[in-house]
Amino acid sequence: MEDFSLFVGLSRPTVSKYFNDPNSVRKKTREIIDAAVKQSGFRPNIFAVNLNRRRTNILGLIVPNSTDPFYMSLTRRIEGIAEQAGYLAFVLSSDGKPELEERAIETFKSMNVAGAIIGPLGVQSHHDKLAKLGESIPLIYIDSPLDDTSPFVGTNNRQSFKLIVDYLTRSGDQPCYFGMTSVNSNAIERREAYGEAMGNLNLEPRFIEPEAHANWEFEKYGFDTTARILREGGFPTKTVLCANDRIAYGVLAAAYQAGLKVGRGEDCDLRVAGHDDQPLSRYMCPPLTTVAQNYNEIGRLAIGLLFDKLGEDQDSNMELPKDSRILLNAEIMLRMSA
Repeated sequence: MEDFSLFVGLSRPTVSKYFNDPNSVRKKTREIIDAAVKQSGFRPNIFAVNLNRRRTNILGLIVPNSTDPFYMSLTRRIEGIAEQAGYLAFVLSSDGKPELEERAIETFKSMNVAGAIIGPLGVQSHHDKLAKLGESIPLIYIDSPLDDTSPFVGTNNRQSFKLIVDYLTRSGDQPCYFGMTSVNSNAIERREAYGEAMGNLNLEPRFIEPEAHANWEFEKYGFDTTARILREGGFPTKTVLCANDRIAYGVLAAAYQAGLKVGRGEDCDLRVAGHDDQPLSRYMCPPLTTVAQNYNEIGRLAIGLLFDKLGEDQDSNMELPKDSRILLNAEIMLRMSA
């Protein structure tokens, strides 16, 4: 910035003022700087600029898996709203590893971010590190809550599983539950929600016990486990409710390879349902019956809560609930798999 000020022949405060808001300087000054920028190719270092500010315009976003379609859609939604408000959303992935989550936290501290939205690993998270970060900047948690008190936006798992369990039991054989590996607190909460929904119907829950290790390769896990179960005699019921759609993809593939017909017709061998309504779910063969998480609304409300804590003027359409822990109801998507 100092070198560019000398190059353009203007004071550094004037140049800084221009880069903060081009319309804040006179038209003639703006034209001089515009021409100098084109000639020199100069761009201010946004990170250096923010380190010198008491209040930055960088937001942090940590997701547990950057390749998961749900988190990709959620990230895109948050980035879009942040950009419209004049913020830069800096996205890091913990890749399901607590040491990478900790590194992301330290990175955000060094970048002097204004606030952060975090999809935590939950049980594996460094709670003390996150608590310390929360003392210095506003934090909003998404998808799986860190604890019972922190600001959170996600899906009401109890409502969503009641919805899908009620439908599956009314329309056919009662569902057994194919759970997630323990990647975050959703694994525990969804298992409990299924058990509660079955109990409300006076039915005995049937569980496919997940493997002890935790990873995000849900499709492979669903495929390998289903192939083994089918070799050993099959599922305990003819309806399989999966903790998420990606597990269901693996179940569908393994069932196909075993020569089983999946669907809700009388000639079908198995029904399969999921949870989340991932983008590919409607294009599976057969299309997957599932319950839809509203990632657009989760993203909108999460960044709305963060802006509220930052004291930002909200868009007139950005109405926020008074409660800082928001659970959104899911919607059932009836397709051909169940």
